[in-house]
Order: sequence, then structure tokens, then C-alpha cells
Amino acid sequence: MQASYRSFPPRWKIEYINAFVESRIRYHRFRQLRFTQGHSAVARHRRGACWIDPGDTRPKLLAIVANERGAEEACSHMEIDQVGYPFSISETFQMRNTNTTIAGSFDRVQRIAELCAKSNKELVMYISMAFGNPYGDPWSPELVLLWAERLADGLNVRTIALADTVGNAYAVHMDALFRTVIPTFPEITFGAHLHARSDGLNEKTIAALEGGCRRFDTAIRGYGGCPMAEDDLVGNADTEAVVRCLDLFGFPHGLDMQELKRCVEISSRVFPG
Repeated sequence: MQASYRSFPPRWKIEYINAFVESRIRYHRFRQLRFTQGHSAVARHRRGACWIDPGDTRPKLLAIVANERGAEEACSHMEIDQVGYPFSISETFQMRNTNTTIAGSFDRVQRIAELCAKSNKELVMYISMAFGNPYGDPWSPELVLLWAERLADGLNVRTIALADTVGNAYAVHMDALFRTVIPTFPEITFGAHLHARSDGLNEKTIAALEGGCRRFDTAIRGYGGCPMAEDDLVGNADTEAVVRCLDLFGFPHGLDMQELKRCVEISSRVFPG
């Protein structure tokens, strides 16, 4: 729903989200909570968060925020378990995505970390441009390691998603980076946030799996993506495609496949075409 320009009745959102709950997906990522003058993006989502059926298999709810005001709002909801922040090691992308420099972003996330600690929320960090940089900014695996260390030691972050933000990562780089960061920081859970064309997703998923990654951000039917990818065919990682890779390589996922199919069916009504 985040990437759609259509307006959705709250009951549709609640039905859709509760289908995820029944499918036993462990985390549900909310849209970005951005705040500018006179505008509150979360206002349209507050009731949805409160009406999620808790059940016995309720997933952890992850709210992505872009600034302190969004973090304050996310931390005010007892239903939200995790607060995510899109940190970039690309100066160009950080400015385009959150309108601040890398240094300014780190200062911002320090304040967000304080809010999370006070509210007993887990801070989840996204490192965008983790696998390369199309803008000509400095990039290297060592740079990823440097920032992972700063986030872990300085902010006590224990979950970091490495993001192929614009869908231009090579599978060989993904495999190598996960093989490097996971043993270097055994106390951190590293995940993959992939954007890819449908014909390139399997290769990237397999590379991340072989590198040791066991946490993936996905979207039903691969809906959405990054507007800065400059390729309309690049979308989010398709949930069903990733699950097929897990099955193929014998990785247990514990999902209820019947309920997952129901998610896809509901998605077809909500996102026709």
C-alpha cells in the first residue's frame, strides 16, 4: 500500500495486515512515517495498528521513520515493536532520501536510538547502498564494516539490514559481504533488503542465503520499490519467489502457505494489474 497512489479504506488495510498475521510472517514493516510541516503520515495508519488481531502468532511490527518526529510517533504506540531507520553510506543517496548528510543522519539516529531505549523499542538499521554505489561516492566492504561497527558499538544496534537500494548489486558481492559481516559481528542479526528485477531476484536471494543471511524483507507480488532505481521493472523482493528459494535449498521458514496464498489473493484485489 505504501507504493500505491490509491486511497484505501481502513478495513482493507486491516484485512490485508491480519492475513499476514495468520501466515506467520515474523515481521510486518509499516510504511515510512515522515513528518513535514502540517502533515502527519502516521495519522492515516494509527487506527490500523491498533486493530491488528494480536492472536498467538502476531508478528513484530516495524515502523520505518525518517526523522525524530516520526520516531516519537512510532514510539508512542505500544503495538509497534521495532523502529527502523534508512541510513545510507552514500552521501548522495542519504541527501536524496532523508534530506541530510551522512554525519547529520548519524546524529539523527543517535537521538532516535535514545527515544527507542526510553520506549523499549528495538532500533533496526538499514544500510542502503551496502553492495555498491552508482553515484560515484566512495564504497567498499570495509566502509560497510566501519559503519556496522559504529552502529553496534555506539548505538547498541542488534539488527541491521543490508540494502540493495536501487537494484544494481551483483550477487557475488552480496555473497562476499554477508560472509564477511556475519562472522565479524556475531551479536548482530544481518538481513537483506533487496530490490531487483523479477529475472534477477533468485540469483540475489541464493547469494544472500549462501552468504549466511537468514532474514529477508519481502513484499507480496514484489509490489513497490525504490523510486530512485531509475528502472520501472525493479521492485521489492517478491515474497513467494523468496519462499520458493528457501524451499529449494531446504531452509525451513515455518510459514502457513495457505494463508500466504490468501495474502496474494487479497493483494490482487487491493492492487489490481
